[in-house]
Amino acid sequence: MLKTTFIFLLTIGGLLLFNDTVYGRAIKKRKIKREFKHSQIMRDHFTGFALYDLDDQKMIYELNADKYFIPASNTKLFTFYTCLKMLGDSIPALRYELHNDSLVFWGTGDPSFLHSDLKGINGLSFLTRSNKKLYYSATGYTNDFFGAGWAWDDYNDYYQAEITGLPIEDNVALLYADGDGNLQIKPSYLKRFLNSDTSYHPNKFKVKRDFLRNNFVYPVMPVPPNFRQEIPWKTSTELTLELLRDTLKKPLWSINMPLSATAKTIYNTNSGAVYKRMLQPSDDFIAEQLLLACSSVKFNTLNTDSVISYSKTHFLNDLPDEPQWIDGSGLSRLNLFTPRSIIALLRKIKNEVNNDSLLYSMMPAGGATGTLRNAYKTDNGQVFVWAKTGSLSNNYNQSGYLVTRKGKRLAFSFMNNNFTRPVKEIRDEMVRIMTYIHEEF
Repeated sequence: MLKTTFIFLLTIGGLLLFNDTVYGRAIKKRKIKREFKHSQIMRDHFTGFALYDLDDQKMIYELNADKYFIPASNTKLFTFYTCLKMLGDSIPALRYELHNDSLVFWGTGDPSFLHSDLKGINGLSFLTRSNKKLYYSATGYTNDFFGAGWAWDDYNDYYQAEITGLPIEDNVALLYADGDGNLQIKPSYLKRFLNSDTSYHPNKFKVKRDFLRNNFVYPVMPVPPNFRQEIPWKTSTELTLELLRDTLKKPLWSINMPLSATAKTIYNTNSGAVYKRMLQPSDDFIAEQLLLACSSVKFNTLNTDSVISYSKTHFLNDLPDEPQWIDGSGLSRLNLFTPRSIIALLRKIKNEVNNDSLLYSMMPAGGATGTLRNAYKTDNGQVFVWAKTGSLSNNYNQSGYLVTRKGKRLAFSFMNNNFTRPVKEIRDEMVRIMTYIHEEF
């Protein structure tokens, strides 16, 4: 009799606990729905939202979560996960073969090669130490210098560096004022392409590169003391050779040789450091080049489309909605993802990293680091949101992880497309809603 009573009480208790959980989830859903319903800002454009309980493994609330949105730099989350699955602890820097007195090498797309922040030097040191005749082969890279759907008129902006098999120093020229008020350019080799132009009259001092060639022009006016501008250079095999010769201080020749499957690999920077640099400041150049590094490892060639196709088939085939994934960075407006698929991706990323502290350390942190540093305020010094932002004209998104005051771990995807308001108004309203969720749940 006592045993039967005990079992009965356990059953009743379990049902009450289950009902309480279901009831509590319903209350949360109604509260969040009310926030969106009463938000004037979120009602005048196309908004998508999905909020998932990582502990209970249940979706809490969805708004247009099955609709496709332009993700902008939320695309980098897809690149991040693909790299986690395809690359090891370090990024491959160079592939090479020895032939008698010669060393032939190929690029791997490695973004850290002499990068201004990452400063990957293993590949360069390897070439510097070699006593062989050096031959660079540019074969293998099969895409264009821009991704599909990129805005061609952004070519002069720092974030739209051209994609190459062997990038050097971010593929971006740094222009700056020296102590004497003169305009300088780095790498210094590019100084021969720097010219004043009396017909160029911008509103303020600004350098502009010709679209199809490396002719950097500046106006005939004083250089501001703290002037600094980054401009992608026009890439070519010839320029790569010249920059390498200038850096190595030794002869270097070009050769047209297919990459052999038996070619050896030199590794460069720690992968985690590269991912962090891609995610926190949302570095488009790194994202694009990382997909080429994946291609080098998997296919022995450099092709973005092959990697995306492979990832969709082998790693992302169980997403709720098939992603229309075009590039690595999100510069393309042809990318289209749904919020609920991004939630599924965030769960995959979390499981693959299998270390919340490590994962959060690579993501922008609200009130602390990266593109969310000035968006959120911490909760008495404690960060509660880690998310990838995504911004293009008339589009702003955030997708990532949130921890509530009660310790609940959530994943969210908050997407806004086709608004005409200032982006600050959209961002501030997103922060208000996400902060409300942190405080209330």
